[in-house]
Amino acid sequence: MKRLTLNDILLERKLPFHLAIFIISVIMPFILSLTSSRPLFSEYNLSLFILLVVQLELFIIIAGRIFKKLQPGNTRKELTKTVLSRFLLFMVICFITALIINILFIIIGEFIHGNSPIDGVLSFFKFRFGLWCKSTVGGLLFGAAIFIFIQWQDALKREQQLREENLIFQNETLKNQVNPHFLFNSLNTLSSLISTQPDTADTFISRLSSIYRYILENSSKDKVPLQNELTFIKDYFFLHKIRDENKIVLEISVMDAEKYQILPVSLQILVENAINHNMATRDNPLKISIFTEADYIVVKNNLQKKAVPSKSTGIGLKNLIERIRLVTGIALIIEETNSEFIVKIPLIS
Repeated sequence: MKRLTLNDILLERKLPFHLAIFIISVIMPFILSLTSSRPLFSEYNLSLFILLVVQLELFIIIAGRIFKKLQPGNTRKELTKTVLSRFLLFMVICFITALIINILFIIIGEFIHGNSPIDGVLSFFKFRFGLWCKSTVGGLLFGAAIFIFIQWQDALKREQQLREENLIFQNETLKNQVNPHFLFNSLNTLSSLISTQPDTADTFISRLSSIYRYILENSSKDKVPLQNELTFIKDYFFLHKIRDENKIVLEISVMDAEKYQILPVSLQILVENAINHNMATRDNPLKISIFTEADYIVVKNNLQKKAVPSKSTGIGLKNLIERIRLVTGIALIIEETNSEFIVKIPLIS
């Protein structure tokens, strides 16, 4: 089951918040009526109810935009600093918003009663502004404290979840890359190359060692330079190209790779997924394309599905989808047509 974050709740689960706002807006005028001689069903209480509803609804919207998901992988000190800076921004924006709304309500009320709006606004700043500031700031502090606590706890939980996912990912990556099937194919190819194409055999050994070194060095990291990942995928594809000759074609067209980062081994997972699930012959080769599109890197292949797919690494799209969600906060995009399978990975600037 997907665990909801504060932002999910604020933006998607709106009904409970609307209900809470309505209840609070009803209770406040009722409490004021009990502590004063003002009747419950009065024009003042009606105005206060409307004012509270409008302000609280806007505060919820503002909170949903400011208290967004924090990027995991930061230290607790950095997380706390980020949350506090957002708290200050939230307070300033909400205070200004509340002041504007209050002034507008005063102007509308004075118009309704046939009085001068300017005199009403001046009277507010002269006699009631101090009390209004205290009550508004107090309410904002209480609400913001709840938002901060929830968001801070959520960020720490996501950080811990990412650590666990990385441990699983690292273990599965090493376990499945260094497996008898993979080694048998690679060593069998290398054995034939040594006697027939010694120069190619040297290159094969070099690329094979580069693949293992890259996995060992980066499989536990959250992100690596995109250029490094592209170099790794070229080395990985080189092994398949030697084994499968012209049955598989890889085209890479990536601009400004040095500006981006990406999850390590993510492209390899998608390329291997395409190879495992599709047929490839010289007459009908498997064509894999890697290119950038907006802030995504796209891995696309033509569909030539096998009746029985080859043995998978066990990592698969499920693990990749979850890691990308945790690291970037953005969902992986998967599209399948009658002729193509497309996966889009969000890039990290």
